[in-house]
Amino acid sequence: MDWDNLRFFLELARSGTLMSAARRLSVDHTTVARRIQALEKEAGTALFSREADGHRLTEAGRRLQPQVEAMESAFRRIESDTPSSDEGLTGLVRIGATEGFGTVVLAPHLALFAQQHPKLVIDLLAMPRLVHLSRREADIVISLERPVRGPAVVTKLTDYTLRLYASKRYLAEHKPVNTREDLHGHTFISYVDDLLFSKELQYLDELYRPEHFALRSTSIIAQYRAVVAGAGIAVLPAFIAEPDENLNSILPTQANFTRTFWMSMPEETKHFVRMRAIWDFLRETVAARKESLLIDAPP
Repeated sequence: MDWDNLRFFLELARSGTLMSAARRLSVDHTTVARRIQALEKEAGTALFSREADGHRLTEAGRRLQPQVEAMESAFRRIESDTPSSDEGLTGLVRIGATEGFGTVVLAPHLALFAQQHPKLVIDLLAMPRLVHLSRREADIVISLERPVRGPAVVTKLTDYTLRLYASKRYLAEHKPVNTREDLHGHTFISYVDDLLFSKELQYLDELYRPEHFALRSTSIIAQYRAVVAGAGIAVLPAFIAEPDENLNSILPTQANFTRTFWMSMPEETKHFVRMRAIWDFLRETVAARKESLLIDAPP
């Protein structure tokens, strides 16, 4: 079978849609469809069922996938053992991260890193949901929970601090907050409970159960902007809120939460030069910003 057609097969099997597979392969979606048709003709059977929400593997496709993945792994081992040229880092690396961390901390540094390596393409998926390494949605994933599925290299990237914040204007217009009991009657901004993508985001339950919300959002950036606008109080990452002079921390000794970011990548790709380079770069970048990520509670 044609290896190029098999590459297209794997991307479609993992992504589930022609458009997603096309983006990963940097081609038009019609090219993906044409390759799949050629492979199915060669195999003499349908490998995907076409459904309203995408493409799903047939039984023949499910039998074929592990064999193609074994071929892919063998190819990657050969690639990783091949001495690199003087052309520098090349290829695509897709990084999945939580929205706030990816947007505020990683994006500026990754953009500058990519500038230094013109033949390297970095996709940053900074999203308010879990990016799945096991589904190959990304090559490197930074998550709030330590991955427990699949053969992967996993490291603790960093701890970070979250605090209760409100704008100076909001605090000037409402009763002061000196104790947890003083939170009664205040308006809050938070996540949408039934859309939380990690149990690590349930920090408000540890502190106080609000009676009223001005806004609930799946986006931490939206929550931050609502707090800046003076709409209420929210638990925000210190790396987002602390630099903003319009915001004040509330109850810093009592409302001081610590969470952890974990970084992972597939075991089979750890020897790739571009993967090792970005993995090390991310660790160094985050280590250099440790003071802004992990802020101790005042005595």
